[in-house]
Amino acid sequence: MLIIGLTGENCAGKSTVADYLAKKGFYVLSLSDIIREELKAENKSLSRGNLIIKGNGMREKFGPGILGKKTVAKIETVKDRNYTVDSIRNPAEVEELKKLENFFLIYVTAPPKVRFDRIRKRDREEDPKTFEAFQEIEKLEMENAEKTKQNLKATFALADKKIENNAGLPMLYEAVDRTLSDFSEEFKIERPTWDAYFMNIAKMVATRSNCIKRKVAAVIVRDKQIISTGYNGTPRGTRNCNEGGCPRCNNFTESGKSLEECFCSHGEENAIVQSAYNGVSTKGTTIYTTFSPCLLCTKMIINSGIVEVVYNEKYPIAESALKLLKEAGVKVRRYSVG
Repeated sequence: MLIIGLTGENCAGKSTVADYLAKKGFYVLSLSDIIREELKAENKSLSRGNLIIKGNGMREKFGPGILGKKTVAKIETVKDRNYTVDSIRNPAEVEELKKLENFFLIYVTAPPKVRFDRIRKRDREEDPKTFEAFQEIEKLEMENAEKTKQNLKATFALADKKIENNAGLPMLYEAVDRTLSDFSEEFKIERPTWDAYFMNIAKMVATRSNCIKRKVAAVIVRDKQIISTGYNGTPRGTRNCNEGGCPRCNNFTESGKSLEECFCSHGEENAIVQSAYNGVSTKGTTIYTTFSPCLLCTKMIINSGIVEVVYNEKYPIAESALKLLKEAGVKVRRYSVG
Protein backbone atom coordinates (compact mmCIF):
# COMPACT_ATOMS: atom_id res chain seq x y z
CA MET A 1 0.00 0.00 0.00
CA LEU A 2 1.24 3.48 -0.96
CA ILE A 3 -0.39 6.64 0.38
CA ILE A 4 0.37 9.94 -1.35
CA GLY A 5 -0.55 13.15 0.44
CA LEU A 6 -0.97 16.36 -1.54
CA THR A 7 -0.48 19.90 -0.33
CA GLY A 8 0.07 23.19 -2.12
CA GLU A 9 -1.22 26.66 -2.78
CA ASN A 10 -4.57 27.44 -4.37
CA CYS A 11 -4.63 26.43 -8.08
CA ALA A 12 -1.14 24.90 -7.90
CA GLY A 13 -2.48 21.71 -9.47
CA LYS A 14 -3.22 19.38 -6.54
CA SER A 15 -6.54 18.24 -8.00
CA THR A 16 -4.90 17.63 -11.38
CA VAL A 17 -2.30 15.42 -9.70
CA ALA A 18 -5.04 13.63 -7.74
CA ASP A 19 -6.97 12.96 -10.97
CA TYR A 20 -3.82 11.63 -12.63
CA LEU A 21 -3.14 9.31 -9.69
CA ALA A 22 -6.76 8.12 -9.82
CA LYS A 23 -6.13 6.95 -13.39
CA LYS A 24 -3.26 4.90 -12.00
CA GLY A 25 -5.62 3.14 -9.60
CA PHE A 26 -5.21 5.34 -6.52
CA TYR A 27 -8.33 5.86 -4.39
CA VAL A 28 -8.71 9.59 -3.79
CA LEU A 29 -9.62 10.96 -0.38
CA SER A 30 -9.74 14.64 0.54
CA LEU A 31 -9.60 16.23 3.95
CA SER A 32 -11.97 18.84 2.53
CA ASP A 33 -14.58 16.12 1.94
CA ILE A 34 -14.80 15.58 5.69
CA ILE A 35 -15.51 19.28 6.12
CA ARG A 36 -18.04 19.22 3.25
CA GLU A 37 -19.92 16.40 4.94
CA GLU A 38 -20.20 18.51 8.10
CA LEU A 39 -21.40 21.57 6.15
CA LYS A 40 -24.00 19.51 4.26
CA ALA A 41 -25.34 18.17 7.56
CA GLU A 42 -25.73 21.79 8.69
CA ASN A 43 -27.34 22.84 5.36
CA LYS A 44 -24.56 25.37 4.73
CA SER A 45 -23.11 26.28 1.36
CA LEU A 46 -19.82 24.68 0.34
CA SER A 47 -18.07 28.00 -0.29
CA ARG A 48 -14.31 28.34 0.20
CA GLY A 49 -14.95 30.68 3.13
CA ASN A 50 -17.27 28.22 4.87
CA LEU A 51 -14.82 25.38 4.31
CA ILE A 52 -12.03 27.35 5.98
CA ILE A 53 -14.20 28.44 8.92
CA LYS A 54 -15.58 24.95 9.48
CA GLY A 55 -12.17 23.32 9.14
CA ASN A 56 -10.65 25.70 11.68
CA GLY A 57 -13.62 25.10 13.99
CA MET A 58 -13.19 21.31 13.84
CA ARG A 59 -9.48 21.63 14.59
CA GLU A 60 -10.23 23.91 17.53
CA LYS A 61 -12.83 21.53 18.96
CA PHE A 62 -11.16 18.17 18.31
CA GLY A 63 -7.48 19.05 17.92
CA PRO A 64 -5.40 20.35 14.97
CA GLY A 65 -4.91 16.87 13.50
CA ILE A 66 -8.59 15.83 13.50
CA LEU A 67 -9.01 15.75 9.70
CA GLY A 68 -5.89 13.64 9.33
CA LYS A 69 -7.04 11.31 12.12
CA LYS A 70 -10.45 10.76 10.48
CA THR A 71 -8.78 10.05 7.14
CA VAL A 72 -6.37 7.54 8.72
CA ALA A 73 -9.39 5.73 10.17
CA LYS A 74 -10.93 5.48 6.67
CA ILE A 75 -7.72 4.13 5.17
CA GLU A 76 -7.21 1.54 7.90
CA THR A 77 -10.59 -0.03 7.15
CA VAL A 78 -9.38 -1.07 3.65
CA LYS A 79 -5.61 -1.48 3.40
CA ASP A 80 -5.17 -3.42 0.15
CA ARG A 81 -5.11 -0.38 -2.15
CA ASN A 82 -3.15 2.77 -2.90
CA TYR A 83 -4.53 6.11 -1.72
CA THR A 84 -4.18 9.78 -2.54
CA VAL A 85 -5.03 12.24 0.24
CA ASP A 86 -5.72 15.79 -0.97
CA SER A 87 -6.19 19.17 0.74
CA ILE A 88 -3.65 18.82 3.57
CA ARG A 89 -3.25 22.27 5.11
CA ASN A 90 -2.05 21.83 8.69
CA PRO A 91 1.19 20.23 9.96
CA ALA A 92 -0.74 18.30 12.62
CA GLU A 93 -2.68 16.59 9.82
CA VAL A 94 0.63 15.48 8.31
CA GLU A 95 1.75 14.11 11.68
CA GLU A 96 -1.40 11.97 11.89
CA LEU A 97 -1.03 10.72 8.31
CA LYS A 98 2.64 9.89 8.80
CA LYS A 99 1.55 7.27 11.33
CA LEU A 100 0.53 5.24 8.28
CA GLU A 101 3.18 3.06 6.73
CA ASN A 102 4.36 4.24 3.28
CA PHE A 103 2.82 7.72 3.54
CA PHE A 104 4.61 10.41 1.54
CA LEU A 105 3.71 14.08 1.19
CA ILE A 106 4.08 15.92 -2.13
CA TYR A 107 4.10 19.72 -2.26
CA VAL A 108 2.64 20.89 -5.59
CA THR A 109 3.43 24.51 -6.41
CA ALA A 110 3.52 27.09 -9.19
CA PRO A 111 4.40 30.81 -9.41
CA PRO A 112 1.71 33.15 -7.99
CA LYS A 113 0.88 34.80 -11.34
CA VAL A 114 0.51 31.43 -13.04
CA ARG A 115 -1.90 30.31 -10.32
CA PHE A 116 -3.85 33.58 -10.46
CA ASP A 117 -4.27 33.15 -14.23
CA ARG A 118 -5.71 29.69 -13.57
CA ILE A 119 -8.13 31.15 -11.03
CA ARG A 120 -9.28 33.75 -13.55
CA LYS A 121 -9.87 31.07 -16.18
CA ARG A 122 -12.00 28.91 -13.87
CA ASP A 123 -14.05 32.07 -13.07
CA ARG A 124 -15.78 31.11 -9.84
CA GLU A 125 -17.94 33.79 -8.25
CA GLU A 126 -16.12 33.64 -4.91
CA ASP A 127 -12.59 33.82 -6.37
CA PRO A 128 -10.52 37.01 -5.99
CA LYS A 129 -10.78 39.30 -9.01
CA THR A 130 -7.44 41.10 -8.67
CA PHE A 131 -3.90 39.82 -8.15
CA GLU A 132 -3.61 41.99 -5.04
CA ALA A 133 -6.72 40.40 -3.49
CA PHE A 134 -5.39 36.96 -4.43
CA GLN A 135 -2.09 37.68 -2.65
CA GLU A 136 -3.89 38.98 0.44
CA ILE A 137 -5.96 35.81 0.78
CA GLU A 138 -2.85 33.65 0.34
CA LYS A 139 -1.04 35.61 3.03
CA LEU A 140 -3.80 34.83 5.54
CA GLU A 141 -3.69 31.10 4.77
CA MET A 142 0.08 30.77 4.56
CA GLU A 143 1.05 31.14 8.21
CA ASN A 144 -0.84 31.16 11.51
CA ALA A 145 0.32 31.32 15.10
CA GLU A 146 -2.78 29.38 16.16
CA LYS A 147 -2.21 25.63 15.75
CA THR A 148 -5.86 24.98 14.96
CA LYS A 149 -5.86 27.10 11.80
CA GLN A 150 -4.44 26.54 8.34
CA ASN A 151 -0.67 26.81 8.22
CA LEU A 152 0.42 26.09 4.69
CA LYS A 153 4.02 27.21 5.12
CA ALA A 154 4.65 24.76 7.97
CA THR A 155 2.83 22.01 6.04
CA PHE A 156 4.95 22.54 2.91
CA ALA A 157 8.09 22.22 5.05
CA LEU A 158 7.11 18.62 5.90
CA ALA A 159 6.86 17.52 2.26
CA ASP A 160 8.97 14.60 1.05
CA LYS A 161 8.97 15.92 -2.53
CA LYS A 162 8.25 19.21 -4.27
CA ILE A 163 6.78 19.37 -7.79
CA GLU A 164 6.80 22.58 -9.85
CA ASN A 165 3.68 22.76 -12.04
CA ASN A 166 4.41 25.55 -14.50
CA ALA A 167 5.39 23.77 -17.72
CA GLY A 168 2.20 22.05 -18.91
CA LEU A 169 0.49 18.75 -18.15
CA PRO A 170 3.02 16.41 -19.84
CA MET A 171 5.84 17.78 -17.67
CA LEU A 172 3.63 17.62 -14.55
CA TYR A 173 2.70 13.99 -15.21
CA GLU A 174 6.33 13.12 -15.87
CA ALA A 175 7.32 14.71 -12.54
CA VAL A 176 4.62 12.71 -10.75
CA ASP A 177 5.85 9.50 -12.38
CA ARG A 178 9.43 10.20 -11.30
CA THR A 179 8.28 10.96 -7.77
CA LEU A 180 6.26 7.75 -7.51
CA SER A 181 9.27 5.76 -8.69
CA ASP A 182 11.30 7.34 -5.87
CA PHE A 183 8.72 6.23 -3.32
CA SER A 184 8.01 2.69 -4.49
CA GLU A 185 9.57 -0.10 -6.58
CA GLU A 186 6.07 -0.73 -7.94
CA PHE A 187 6.28 2.53 -9.92
CA LYS A 188 9.90 2.40 -11.06
CA ILE A 189 10.30 4.03 -14.46
CA GLU A 190 12.24 2.01 -16.99
CA ARG A 191 11.85 4.27 -20.02
CA PRO A 192 13.88 7.50 -20.37
CA THR A 193 12.48 10.88 -19.36
CA TRP A 194 11.59 13.35 -22.12
CA ASP A 195 14.77 15.32 -21.37
CA ALA A 196 16.91 12.19 -21.73
CA TYR A 197 15.03 11.18 -24.86
CA PHE A 198 15.49 14.49 -26.71
CA MET A 199 19.06 15.07 -25.51
CA ASN A 200 20.15 11.62 -26.66
CA ILE A 201 18.54 12.30 -30.02
CA ALA A 202 20.52 15.56 -30.21
CA LYS A 203 23.72 13.61 -29.51
CA MET A 204 22.86 11.18 -32.30
CA VAL A 205 22.17 14.08 -34.68
CA ALA A 206 25.64 15.43 -33.82
CA THR A 207 27.22 12.34 -35.37
CA ARG A 208 26.10 13.71 -38.76
CA SER A 209 28.29 16.80 -38.30
CA ASN A 210 31.05 17.26 -40.86
CA CYS A 211 33.01 19.77 -38.72
CA ILE A 212 36.52 18.56 -37.93
CA LYS A 213 36.82 20.60 -34.69
CA ARG A 214 33.65 20.03 -32.65
CA LYS A 215 30.47 18.07 -33.38
CA VAL A 216 27.40 19.93 -32.12
CA ALA A 217 23.70 19.41 -32.75
CA ALA A 218 20.32 20.75 -31.68
CA VAL A 219 16.75 19.49 -31.66
CA ILE A 220 13.75 21.84 -31.54
CA VAL A 221 10.67 20.47 -29.79
CA ARG A 222 7.05 21.51 -29.44
CA ASP A 223 4.53 19.52 -27.37
CA LYS A 224 6.85 16.49 -27.19
CA GLN A 225 7.25 16.48 -30.97
CA ILE A 226 10.49 17.23 -32.84
CA ILE A 227 9.89 19.96 -35.42
CA SER A 228 13.50 20.46 -36.56
CA THR A 229 17.06 19.21 -36.10
CA GLY A 230 20.40 20.70 -37.02
CA TYR A 231 24.10 19.91 -36.78
CA ASN A 232 27.13 22.08 -37.40
CA GLY A 233 28.86 22.12 -40.76
CA THR A 234 29.38 24.10 -43.95
CA PRO A 235 26.38 25.53 -45.87
CA ARG A 236 24.26 23.49 -48.26
CA GLY A 237 25.90 22.95 -51.64
CA THR A 238 29.46 23.73 -50.47
CA ARG A 239 32.34 21.44 -49.59
CA ASN A 240 32.07 19.77 -46.21
CA CYS A 241 34.36 20.97 -43.46
CA ASN A 242 36.07 17.58 -43.32
CA GLU A 243 36.75 17.90 -47.05
CA GLY A 244 38.57 21.19 -46.57
CA GLY A 245 35.48 23.39 -46.90
CA CYS A 246 36.22 25.61 -43.88
CA PRO A 247 39.70 27.24 -43.82
CA ARG A 248 39.41 28.23 -40.14
CA CYS A 249 38.63 24.72 -38.90
CA ASN A 250 41.21 23.13 -41.21
CA ASN A 251 43.89 25.52 -39.94
CA PHE A 252 43.01 24.34 -36.39
CA THR A 253 42.51 27.90 -35.18
CA GLU A 254 42.38 28.23 -31.39
CA SER A 255 38.89 27.77 -29.93
CA GLY A 256 37.03 31.08 -29.67
CA LYS A 257 39.33 32.91 -32.08
CA SER A 258 38.53 34.20 -35.62
CA LEU A 259 34.94 33.00 -35.41
CA GLU A 260 33.97 35.51 -38.11
CA GLU A 261 36.10 33.51 -40.57
CA CYS A 262 34.42 30.18 -39.86
CA PHE A 263 32.34 28.83 -42.75
CA CYS A 264 30.49 26.32 -40.54
CA SER A 265 26.96 27.04 -39.34
CA HIS A 266 26.26 25.98 -35.75
CA GLY A 267 23.83 23.23 -34.75
CA GLU A 268 21.30 25.61 -33.18
CA GLU A 269 21.58 27.95 -36.17
CA ASN A 270 20.91 25.12 -38.63
CA ALA A 271 17.97 23.79 -36.60
CA ILE A 272 16.33 27.24 -36.61
CA VAL A 273 17.10 27.84 -40.31
CA GLN A 274 15.80 24.38 -41.28
CA SER A 275 12.57 25.13 -39.46
CA ALA A 276 12.21 28.40 -41.38
CA TYR A 277 13.15 26.64 -44.65
CA ASN A 278 10.26 24.23 -44.13
CA GLY A 279 7.82 26.93 -43.01
CA VAL A 280 7.49 25.74 -39.41
CA SER A 281 7.26 28.32 -36.61
CA THR A 282 9.66 28.00 -33.66
CA LYS A 283 7.61 30.30 -31.44
CA GLY A 284 7.07 28.83 -27.98
CA THR A 285 9.39 25.85 -28.51
CA THR A 286 12.23 24.25 -26.55
CA ILE A 287 15.66 23.66 -28.06
CA TYR A 288 17.84 20.79 -26.86
CA THR A 289 21.49 21.32 -27.72
CA THR A 290 24.62 19.31 -27.03
CA PHE A 291 26.50 22.49 -26.02
CA SER A 292 25.19 25.73 -24.56
CA PRO A 293 24.71 28.24 -27.39
CA CYS A 294 27.26 30.82 -28.52
CA LEU A 295 26.33 34.51 -28.70
CA LEU A 296 25.29 34.36 -32.37
CA CYS A 297 23.00 31.37 -31.83
CA THR A 298 21.67 32.99 -28.65
CA LYS A 299 20.46 36.01 -30.62
CA MET A 300 18.79 33.71 -33.14
CA ILE A 301 17.15 31.70 -30.34
CA ILE A 302 15.74 34.84 -28.73
CA ASN A 303 14.47 36.36 -31.97
CA SER A 304 12.96 33.11 -33.23
CA GLY A 305 10.66 32.88 -30.19
CA ILE A 306 12.22 29.82 -28.56
CA VAL A 307 11.32 29.95 -24.86
CA GLU A 308 13.60 27.32 -23.33
CA VAL A 309 17.17 26.12 -23.88
CA VAL A 310 18.28 22.76 -22.50
CA TYR A 311 21.99 22.01 -22.96
CA ASN A 312 24.19 19.01 -22.25
CA GLU A 313 27.64 20.61 -21.88
CA LYS A 314 28.71 24.21 -21.35
CA TYR A 315 30.33 25.94 -24.32
CA PRO A 316 33.73 27.36 -23.25
CA ILE A 317 32.84 30.97 -24.16
CA ALA A 318 29.17 30.97 -23.20
CA GLU A 319 28.92 33.38 -20.24
CA SER A 320 27.72 36.45 -22.17
CA ALA A 321 25.29 34.27 -24.14
CA LEU A 322 23.77 32.77 -20.98
CA LYS A 323 23.38 36.25 -19.46
CA LEU A 324 21.62 37.49 -22.58
CA LEU A 325 19.22 34.54 -22.56
CA LYS A 326 18.36 35.28 -18.95
CA GLU A 327 17.80 38.96 -19.71
CA ALA A 328 15.47 38.03 -22.58
CA GLY A 329 13.42 35.77 -20.30
CA VAL A 330 14.43 32.53 -22.02
CA LYS A 331 14.51 29.64 -19.56
CA VAL A 332 17.90 27.90 -19.48
CA ARG A 333 18.81 24.67 -17.75
CA ARG A 334 21.46 22.01 -18.02
CA TYR A 335 20.59 18.37 -18.52
CA SER A 336 23.62 16.12 -18.89
CA VAL A 337 23.64 12.67 -20.44
CA GLY A 338 26.67 10.42 -20.75
